Amino acid sequence: MRQLNEDRDFLRVCNVGGEAMRDEDIARVQRIAQYRWTDSAGRDAPFLTADEVKNLTIRAGTLTAEERKVINNHIVSTITMLEALPWPRHLRNVPEYAGGHHERMDGKGYPKGLTREQMSVQARVMGIADIFEALTAKDRPYKKGKTLMESLEILGRFKQNGHIDPDLFDVFVRRKVYLRYAETYLDPEQIDEVDPSAIPGFQS
Repeated sequence: MRQLNEDRDFLRVCNVGGEAMRDEDIARVQRIAQYRWTDSAGRDAPFLTADEVKNLTIRAGTLTAEERKVINNHIVSTITMLEALPWPRHLRNVPEYAGGHHERMDGKGYPKGLTREQMSVQARVMGIADIFEALTAKDRPYKKGKTLMESLEILGRFKQNGHIDPDLFDVFVRRKVYLRYAETYLDPEQIDEVDPSAIPGFQS
């Protein structure tokens, strides 16, 4: 009974999702899935269905590959709508700025797979802003908004793995752009002490 209770508590944690799931945790879910039980109709059944295993073993984030594909399509729709608008000359690059916030500096982003050199500074800024807002957002039904330090640590790792612009991220931290945003939009308990020396990859 103690083992079953521990497994149940473990599955509850997995069901919340997070930044990353360890190989050993995925293996544990798959092990638990092999338990057998008798359902209400008297049939022998596995403890977890294949769909439940799939949703409980998402390696990063909370979306399956199929769900991620649907979500990713929003940027294609954004670009299509914005490019159809008759922008005045000084705003003609808005579709590129808004449409580039899911590109990565290493070319592994979407929808166009652009590299840092192929993107404008404004689009690279939007990439950092979009991730920071998503991490700290307090109105998402599927997660709690992270603190400043938690968010900057994650962004620092994104800098290290080629996801965001390294120079612009350093400016973001050095000039405390995050703090100006936090003071306007975040709850007081999210605004914790930031230690720049503990942010991965940050160059002062």
